[in-house]
Amino acid sequence: MAKAKAKAKAKSATYSWEGTNNKGQIIKGAITAASADVVKAELRKQGITPKKGKIKKKSAGLFSKKKQAITTKDIAVFARQLATMMKAGVPMVQAMDIVGQGHANPSMGTLIMSIKGSIEAGGTLATALSQHPAQFDDLFVNLVDAGEQSGALETLLEKVATYKEKSEQLKNKIKKAMTYPISVLVVAVVVSAILLIFVVPTFAEMFEGFGAELPAFTQFVVGLSDTLVDNVWLFLAAIIGFVQGFKQAKLRSKAFRDGLDKLALKLPAIGQLTTNAAIARFARTLATMFAAGVPLVEAMVSVAGASGNSVYQEAILKVRDDIAGGTTLQSSLSQNKELFPNMLIQMVGIGEESGALDEMLDKVAEYYEEAVDDAVDNLTAMLEPMIMAFLAVVIGGLVIAMYLPIFKMGEVV
Repeated sequence: MAKAKAKAKAKSATYSWEGTNNKGQIIKGAITAASADVVKAELRKQGITPKKGKIKKKSAGLFSKKKQAITTKDIAVFARQLATMMKAGVPMVQAMDIVGQGHANPSMGTLIMSIKGSIEAGGTLATALSQHPAQFDDLFVNLVDAGEQSGALETLLEKVATYKEKSEQLKNKIKKAMTYPISVLVVAVVVSAILLIFVVPTFAEMFEGFGAELPAFTQFVVGLSDTLVDNVWLFLAAIIGFVQGFKQAKLRSKAFRDGLDKLALKLPAIGQLTTNAAIARFARTLATMFAAGVPLVEAMVSVAGASGNSVYQEAILKVRDDIAGGTTLQSSLSQNKELFPNMLIQMVGIGEESGALDEMLDKVAEYYEEAVDDAVDNLTAMLEPMIMAFLAVVIGGLVIAMYLPIFKMGEVV
């Protein structure tokens, strides 16, 4: 039996189809199935009448990607679509079918079908999601579980989708702040290396016939060029080794990661950006979980993991311990004003007194998300002249070094 199932699965292929729904509208899509007859049967179950000759097997191209990565955006879209369809009265399993089979990302479609299979086998949605921790973290699973237990799954799925979308926007803003200067520096290094390896040696050969001593700056650049040309593979290996070593240290060493997180909070400009991002994540995550009815002590574990910085993670876990001991959230936060700003502490206090903690935290999250946006713009504006000055000094310096002997040629003639 197991062999027969494996054989059927191995023979399955992706079929594109076109048909009309109950309203007479023409719709298109793609389904992974064992044969065209299975596709027809599946479409009829969904109330779709397939057009004759419009069910075609897709052939994989020579350079087509077999597997596409599942992104945070895919997860957010899945949560949003599922919530919308369930609010419209579509049963969960059928909603999974529609969302999964029509998904643009084949990997996400396969994942959704796997979740659907777990639900059909009698499991809850939260249990099915927990089987895929790489895509659905504890926060996602806990919120869905709270939604299923309270009977407000559609509302909780919408909250999860909003949370994921906001988190992705925040991550993209931080990436934007880092990508620009790093890209420019990499280009500067590559251009400088090309000049030193290919251009400077040509000038050096020409300078040998001048019959005069070269300026000190030119001698320095020519010496640097000779060193780089003679040891180009050594320099290249050192760069690759440094990058790989950095990645491995960050991956394997918690102490190294913690050190980087501490450094990120202390660096000029970047430190404020990192702090604002951590506060925004803290407020957004806690607001989402508290609104879902997750107890504050339990919620703090997921909040700590979502903070994105080990320093804040440790501080939030300390807050959790304080709350478990009977301290209010405001009192616990106020004990660490270096990490938690007064605005956050005051808004939390108002929220606890008024019984609207989730609303106050939402406002805090929005404020600090805007602060991150402003910090990114300010950082970019500050770095632009610095980067231009760096390029002028490095690239311009190399060019000047090569033309200094030419300017002094008149002294030899």
